[in-house]
Amino acid sequence: MKNKQKNFAQSRSLRNISTHYCPGCGHGIAHRLIAETIDELGIREKVIAVAPVGCAVIAYDYWDFDCSEAAHGRAMAVATAIKRVRPQNIVFTYQGDGDLAAIGTNETIHAANRGENISVVFINNAIYGMTGGQMAPTTLLGQKTATTLSGRDARLQGHPLKISEMLAVLPGVKFVERVSLHSPQEVMKTKKAVHQIFKNQIDNLGFSLVEILSPCPTYWGISPKGALEWIRDVMSKEFPLGRIK
Repeated sequence: MKNKQKNFAQSRSLRNISTHYCPGCGHGIAHRLIAETIDELGIREKVIAVAPVGCAVIAYDYWDFDCSEAAHGRAMAVATAIKRVRPQNIVFTYQGDGDLAAIGTNETIHAANRGENISVVFINNAIYGMTGGQMAPTTLLGQKTATTLSGRDARLQGHPLKISEMLAVLPGVKFVERVSLHSPQEVMKTKKAVHQIFKNQIDNLGFSLVEILSPCPTYWGISPKGALEWIRDVMSKEFPLGRIK
């Protein structure tokens, strides 16, 4: 009997360890998509990842390539320094919404405005995950969190921050796309976008960012299946999917 072709295998850029993420969390899917892309592009020995404080602070436990930690919100500053000192390397940041769009807003805007030739993976789960489920800049109106017990109120906390649309107007930004992990079809689109931001850096095209809508069942207070449906039915209405620039 002939051996069947294997369509699903362990990525070389992933370590074989147990996850610490909550059931239904999207980080594990995003990690794998990045690892697969790096393997397919043949850049594993050239990649340097920068992950700051957040749920993915120990991303280096999962990825089998060079990684650097950064202080909360400072990943793009660290990535800028690494890329300028080592322009031959492929440098990317992996950041959550609280990190990239709140504590690190300054670094985000200026790195994008300078057109730094780095790749950015922006995980948007509409909440602070690591520190207890507080409201994030991307929390939706009416969404209940540890710091908005009655739901986010625009009069008190403002509207959700659409960081991708804000960055897209900057001339230094080459590419921005918003994708999601709520279905297999969307996961495949996400992988294509991840591939594009790495390819842009390889081609020296400048700043590229992919925003990924990712489930957080634990702090949304719903089931993993319900979290995927909430992204599809609610979150993606506030944060429309597709190529922005």
